[in-house]
Amino acid sequence: MSTLKPRFAISLGDLNGVGIEIALKAHQTISQKIDPIYCISKTLLHDAAERLNMVVPNNLQYHEITGSYTIEPGLISERSGHFSYHSFLNAINLAKSGAVSGVITLPIHKEAWALAGIEYKGHTDMLRDIFDQEAIMMLGCAQLYVALYTEHIPLHQVAAQIELKRLSSFLSSFYKSIGHQKVAVLGLNPHAGDNGVLGSEEQIITEAINSVNEMIGERLFVGPVVPDIAFTPHFRSQYQYMVAMYHDQGLAPLKALYFDESVNISLTLPIIRTSVDHGTAFDIAYQNRAKTLSYINAVDAALEQL
Repeated sequence: MSTLKPRFAISLGDLNGVGIEIALKAHQTISQKIDPIYCISKTLLHDAAERLNMVVPNNLQYHEITGSYTIEPGLISERSGHFSYHSFLNAINLAKSGAVSGVITLPIHKEAWALAGIEYKGHTDMLRDIFDQEAIMMLGCAQLYVALYTEHIPLHQVAAQIELKRLSSFLSSFYKSIGHQKVAVLGLNPHAGDNGVLGSEEQIITEAINSVNEMIGERLFVGPVVPDIAFTPHFRSQYQYMVAMYHDQGLAPLKALYFDESVNISLTLPIIRTSVDHGTAFDIAYQNRAKTLSYINAVDAALEQL
């Protein structure tokens, strides 16, 4: 029987945040599960380890990132944005070439990407463009997963994005990704619109749900669900999967419930990509205070996608 472990590329995220610390702390644990390839230069990783008073394990494998970079803990900078972009790009290229089974990412900072002149708002936007394919952002853990219909757009633009054809396509793709599961679809407005009194978008959501259920031949998608009851213990116990209409509608309650253990999974792409479900945590960068559970869970989630 083969003892080879699957290889995954690790994108280290923002230099000035907690990504490198998490990767070093968790290396021994995750290397028992996978064969990690770290997209960073050996010099830079040793610099980070020295700042953290940690030792770089001898068995670490690198995919060198060229360029001149300096660690500046907690600082939002063009240089750190440039590094995290290229670390991610190198990881994607390794996956595209077949050298690794997929990509696992540590957190970037969106403002740092903007300062570096990067056109993407984040990992998922970049994946969509590179593969010319829609990707669904799903976050959560075994207790609850939340897929986002809209992601990183201003709140005032959300209502206009709720279109029958687009939402039906989203729900159909989500079904094909997760299989035969019951899914609660949240309404957009308070009280899910109260039958049009507080908004009419729920009519479109209802039509999309009915259309996809008809295609499936079973009532798997349920809603529109009143958003302020969706995350209550009784309702959560009935659904492992939910679809939120916008970012904070789904992620604020999810992170309140499962912040440490949640992960980010990109669905419908030709490669596996999972990520931690937290940010760069600049306030604790290089202080040996970062937790590793979300990262370890992201590794486990990537293995489940094989």
